[in-house]
Amino acid sequence: MTFVLIHGGAHGAWCWEPMLRHLEGPALALDLPGRGDRPGDLDALRVADFAAAVIEDIEDAGLSHVILVGHSLAGITLPQVLERIPERIAHAVFVACTVPREGQSVLDAIEMPEALRPKRPDPLEEARARAMFCSDMDEEQARFVLSQLCPEPVGPMNEPARLAGLRQPVPRSYVKLLRDQTLSPAQQDAFARNAGPGCRVHELDAGHDAMVSRPRELAAVLNRIARLG
Repeated sequence: MTFVLIHGGAHGAWCWEPMLRHLEGPALALDLPGRGDRPGDLDALRVADFAAAVIEDIEDAGLSHVILVGHSLAGITLPQVLERIPERIAHAVFVACTVPREGQSVLDAIEMPEALRPKRPDPLEEARARAMFCSDMDEEQARFVLSQLCPEPVGPMNEPARLAGLRQPVPRSYVKLLRDQTLSPAQQDAFARNAGPGCRVHELDAGHDAMVSRPRELAAVLNRIARLG
């Protein structure tokens, strides 16, 4: 069993670092295209590029019993990974993920006002990023996040979601973050339903970047999910 960890928007593999030592098993935290060790044209990237990168890393590592964990914006990537390599995935875990309905975009799913919708892959303003990601962090944790945020491609957030992979008979769970300032509890409930029938919901008293603010607690949830299968 190996945890494969997929970050959300404006983040990279670095966001999982505080949690890794608490996991009961090996873990692969990867960068999606457009950041870290995987550069990409931010104006051209699409969800299929994200999914292809995840699949490439899983196959290159020879992994066949994967606990696939996605955070936030990774909710649009996980279904495409499940669509293509379901036989390698033992369990899919959506941590405060945006999971639009079939054909719906992320920006429509979160009902973002037109005036706030990003038009270019610009960095988030610090005040907004702090409010979204760092609401339950001490200053050291907040600086760890804020100093490493990166511009996010806009294309994937505007793409109609493709959820065919969620019809695969792969067990799945949704981790609902009760102090999240990015996605409300009601939004997370809706996205957990969109993740498909049989999706088990686990609650955690944490803000949006729980892997940084509550790494031990989030790892405990993931370890429990992995043990249950």
